[in-house]
Amino acid sequence: MKETYYIDSNVFLYPVLYNDLKESEKAREILSQIEGKNIHAYTSTLTWDEISYVVERTLGKTDAIEVGKKFINFPFLRYIPVDEEIIRRSQMLREKYNLKPRDSIHLSCAIERNISEIISDDTDFDGIKEIKRIPVKQ
Repeated sequence: MKETYYIDSNVFLYPVLYNDLKESEKAREILSQIEGKNIHAYTSTLTWDEISYVVERTLGKTDAIEVGKKFINFPFLRYIPVDEEIIRRSQMLREKYNLKPRDSIHLSCAIERNISEIISDDTDFDGIKEIKRIPVKQ
């Protein structure tokens, strides 16, 4: 049975913004695993916003539009829509763990699909009982 992971935005951002980092190489490997259907991968529809925003601030609007287009057409990546239930759970998780709003939304989305592991370099996910963080380098 294939592993199922929630994929945080930094997995998509490393190869675009930091080509020479070890994390970028590992992120590309993870993305290749998704494309090859070797793992089941989910992320939030919010991830498109995060990626587009960061790329636009760093590289400009033209690059952000291209990266956004590639992201939404990424093969075999499943998207979890952010709806009212997700947001309500996010509020409770934010209060419980003192998370940033976006992190609480990502966690809520993972919980929605019973996903227990997140691939992320965001240490804010450490110590949260509902999910285990797997660093990109791992």
